Amino acid sequence: MTTESTENKKTAEEIAAEEIIQQAEEQLEETLGAAAATISPEQEKINELELALAAAQATVADQKDSVIRAKAEVDNIRRRAAQDVEKARKFALEKFATELLPVIDNMERAIASVNVEDETQKAIAEGVELTLQSLLSAINKFGVTAVDPQDQPFNPELHQAMSMQEVEGVAPNTVIAVMQKGYELNGRLIRPAMVMVSKAAPSVDTSA
Repeated sequence: MTTESTENKKTAEEIAAEEIIQQAEEQLEETLGAAAATISPEQEKINELELALAAAQATVADQKDSVIRAKAEVDNIRRRAAQDVEKARKFALEKFATELLPVIDNMERAIASVNVEDETQKAIAEGVELTLQSLLSAINKFGVTAVDPQDQPFNPELHQAMSMQEVEGVAPNTVIAVMQKGYELNGRLIRPAMVMVSKAAPSVDTSA
């Protein structure tokens, strides 16, 4: 009988404890619910603003990158266009200048073939030479310059060797004669100079 009473007493205590706990939980839920009801709209607004700010910042960053890339592309296009225009300006006369070179060659040959003792030929040669100088001066204004490498070291990028010859006292690979002048247009070779080049003398075998 005593045991049963004790168990019933514990059960009542447990029930009372559970009721107290349940009441506390309900009060806590009510308190939290009231607090949530008070701050929730403000917090939601803050969250919305933060999300909108983050999206705006991401959009600005993307647009900034796009603007930078677009500007770089425009700069590249402008630079390439300027280079193309500069090349066109410098080398548009290449074909025309090349057609003039035989005329210059013939005038130089005519002057070289004149008999200076003959006054008639001498007067004609002087006229031809004046014309030649005027022509050279005109083409020089447009960037056409002669390549006349007499007594200079042979340069395969500018000269075309037509023959080689041993010349005493002259270093090997030296231009000893210019058969035909070369020409450049603004630094670009349009015709190599045709030259004769010195070569080394054969070595003498002194061991015998």
